[in-house]
Amino acid sequence: MKKILFAVLFVLGNLAVHAQDAEVKEIKWMTLDEALKLQKDKPKKSKPIFMDVYTDWCGPCKMLDKNTFHDPKFVDYITENYYPVKFNGEGNFEVTYKGKKYANPGYDPNRKGRNSVHEFTMFLQVQGYPSMYVFDKAGEVKNPIVGYLTADQVIEELKKIN
Repeated sequence: MKKILFAVLFVLGNLAVHAQDAEVKEIKWMTLDEALKLQKDKPKKSKPIFMDVYTDWCGPCKMLDKNTFHDPKFVDYITENYYPVKFNGEGNFEVTYKGKKYANPGYDPNRKGRNSVHEFTMFLQVQGYPSMYVFDKAGEVKNPIVGYLTADQVIEELKKIN
């Protein structure tokens, strides 16, 4: 009996170790400036940009990140077809788009919850969070995809845009 118990525990232990070693697929997010630079530096091999506009306090944004953006099918699709960008609509950083700099001059690091809206968020005319934008290979902004959607729904919307 002890041998059987030992064998079962040994097998379960090995399975747990192998499960931890299994590759977890994740999107390798970048900044908008990094993605625009890649488009400019490699115009013939360029990809469109997929940008997730979120805020720290947004519940549906967190669900989108946890469920949709971690779906292996979605990770593969975005990685293969887009430069993926995360953009905090209330963040404290500077973005340069089409030669113009955008910032968040009203950002308060001590404020809990909602913060002031980033100038680039206003430029995009974000109507709600989460919002997802596609910039074509020339860096032009396409219509947004707004709200929480599943991986299949976002992929379908992206195929319509392109």
